[in-house]
Amino acid sequence: MITKGIRGAITVEENTEESIKEATLELLKEMIKKNNIDKNKISHAIFTLTDDLNAVSPAKYARVELGWDTVAMMCFHELNVPDSLKKCLRVLVVLNCEEDFIPEFVYLKGASNLRK
Repeated sequence: MITKGIRGAITVEENTEESIKEATLELLKEMIKKNNIDKNKISHAIFTLTDDLNAVSPAKYARVELGWDTVAMMCFHELNVPDSLKKCLRVLVVLNCEEDFIPEFVYLKGASNLRK
């Protein structure tokens, strides 16, 4: 068994707890669906948000709504690069998996422009 990362990103409508919650759950649920993620195989998850998003930590919703209460999670601000995408939430979910697992990255809403 090895570890592999699954990347995901989504833009958030506004800097509110409700908008960050909705975006977090939409992104994680799509990542779970596309990659058949078993929460017991998650090594850890790293969330980043652009500096215009600070109303709440997205890890809260992974823990409370998806039951990731034993997953190590950290949240950080994304590097503030000039002209970069605003109001963007990104996540890296690291899985313990088989070598032949091929992760499918997920980019939703305005973040779909990140991977054309």
